[in-house]
Amino acid sequence: MIISNADKEQLWQAYRQRRPLRVPVHLATTDRVYILDPSYNRDGLGYPEVFERAEGMLRAQLRWQETVRSHHHQYCDLPAGLPDAWSVGIQFQNVYEAWFFGCPVRIEPGQVPDTRPILTDDNKRAVFDIDISRPFARDPFKRGFEFTARMSELARNMEHLGRPVEVQPYLPGGTDGPLTVAANLRGSAFLTDLYADPDYADEVLAFVTEAAILRAQAVDALRTTPRTSIGLADDMLQAISTEMFVERVLPHHRRYYDALDPQHTLPRSMHLCGDATRHFATLVRELGVTSFDTGFPVDFGALRRELGPDVEILGGVEVSLLLHGTPQQVYDRARAILTSGVLEGGRFVLRDANNLPPCVPMDNLAAMYRAAFDFGTY
Repeated sequence: MIISNADKEQLWQAYRQRRPLRVPVHLATTDRVYILDPSYNRDGLGYPEVFERAEGMLRAQLRWQETVRSHHHQYCDLPAGLPDAWSVGIQFQNVYEAWFFGCPVRIEPGQVPDTRPILTDDNKRAVFDIDISRPFARDPFKRGFEFTARMSELARNMEHLGRPVEVQPYLPGGTDGPLTVAANLRGSAFLTDLYADPDYADEVLAFVTEAAILRAQAVDALRTTPRTSIGLADDMLQAISTEMFVERVLPHHRRYYDALDPQHTLPRSMHLCGDATRHFATLVRELGVTSFDTGFPVDFGALRRELGPDVEILGGVEVSLLLHGTPQQVYDRARAILTSGVLEGGRFVLRDANNLPPCVPMDNLAAMYRAAFDFGTY
């Protein structure tokens, strides 16, 4: 199937206008699909160089975009082929918030960067000594702005495959969510804190949330156009009950959304990997979330029936199956999802669930894409 970029854009426009022609297919990738796949990364570029040198970051972003536009995007509804200009920016994976609070970054062979917890029972209040009032004065955000300036210098007269290179402003406004970041800082002990030391747990969640709000507000002040939506993630919600979520974590989610969207005029979205669908109805009812990005084996039909036709759901074939399964297995799983009833209302996007790993066979991506044509047409 060869679909032009113009046809892909028309498909997305129809979807956004609630007149879908077919289920759009999205693939979420980062530079790891290039860096950690030896069939593409033949010159040994690694995360130490990417995280430590602006030149390495620029090279990684260009090679990543070249890779996905030449290969992966042939099997989804994102632009394929050479662009008019390469548009690159900063990627610090999912370590940026824990890194900001002082967690050391670990880079293991064959893995994306990670961090380790730093708050033990003996120093668990040390986090409150961190100055969160100037979010851009600490790494990784300080480094992100420095890298952006250096990358802009390098790109000024640069061409990659005959196309100019544009470096986008660094706008690190997202958050991995208060419970997830608290667990990054304290490890699994924070789940015990929720029960055994709830006052301390609430202090940490409030502090982490305040830091995320201050950073997002600082980023908003740099934007040339106002934000058009507001999103939040919190993958560690999979580890707690809905009762615990409502009592301990939901107030911090509400505070984040309301601080950035006090009039509740912007669409609100939530990214939740893991087995967290038991919380979705609460998030819709209490916070007005209208879009969910999933990343776990989900009963999509049941989820659609629970949430109704107007809530957007993004999800699809699990990444483990995309990586290790056969094309037929991928096709069958995509078919089961698309015929589950999740298409009701025209608010479903088929995608990897969640974030494409390196080394996924192109035949498997082609199988998922083909299923969207066979079973995802309205």
